[in-house]
Amino acid sequence: MSSAGALVARRELLWNLTLRELRGRYKRSLLGWGWSLLNPIAFMLIYTFAFSIILDASPGKGDPSGLDSYAFWLLCGLVPWTFFNVSVSTAMTSIVSNASLVGKVWFPREHLVVSTILAGLFTLGVELTVLSAALIVVEGNMVLPWLPLVVLTSGLLAMFGTGFGLALAAANVFFRDMTYLWSIAVQAWFFSTPIVYPPRLVEEQLAGHSTIVRIYNDLPMAVVVRVFRNLMYDLRMPRLIDYGLLTAYSVIALLAGWWLFDRLEGRFAEEL
Repeated sequence: MSSAGALVARRELLWNLTLRELRGRYKRSLLGWGWSLLNPIAFMLIYTFAFSIILDASPGKGDPSGLDSYAFWLLCGLVPWTFFNVSVSTAMTSIVSNASLVGKVWFPREHLVVSTILAGLFTLGVELTVLSAALIVVEGNMVLPWLPLVVLTSGLLAMFGTGFGLALAAANVFFRDMTYLWSIAVQAWFFSTPIVYPPRLVEEQLAGHSTIVRIYNDLPMAVVVRVFRNLMYDLRMPRLIDYGLLTAYSVIALLAGWWLFDRLEGRFAEEL
């Protein structure tokens, strides 16, 4: 049976692993699931002070919403990025941290990876719900008509994250330094994506280098952030080319990650 077929056939196991991940995520934490909301709020306050107040990196008004709030503009990009970062980082260690289970019992190993992504997707849903409510109540930004596309975009982002999670989880079994390399790479990726600063700052610095600017704007997470902001901050339909790019990135990442995972899965038990 193929990995994808096994994933569907053993969906009850996948569901139980996802529930285990959700229950254990904030186990023995005083605030529990409150941390899923407090973390992005804390980062929002830090980055708002650093980039909006000190550096005056104003993103401008939403078009056509007219919304002018750095804090909400930041959250519309920071929330999906946090989901991607946390989910992939957790997925990367999912095989190694369950070494005793992998070595003793046969089951589709990819369930361990996919369950962490699904748990993260649930958290993302909670955070986006709270963000949508805040946009409506505080700023009068009526995001409700755009929520179906927000759900679609979240699904594509989850596919993209699953591909990375599968590839990194397999590589981490053989090269334990992957955890440290990924932490460095993800920091560089974060600051090279227009999350805390508007993309116009980079475009102004690279004026006259249209090809580089185009590549910069079409990098995977730049597209993700732009689509979420179009839907929730600007209240307008993203470009179809952006959805085309996001779909292509997600499918390629998922297929490549699953291929690598399949190739290396047979050696997991002996390596662990």
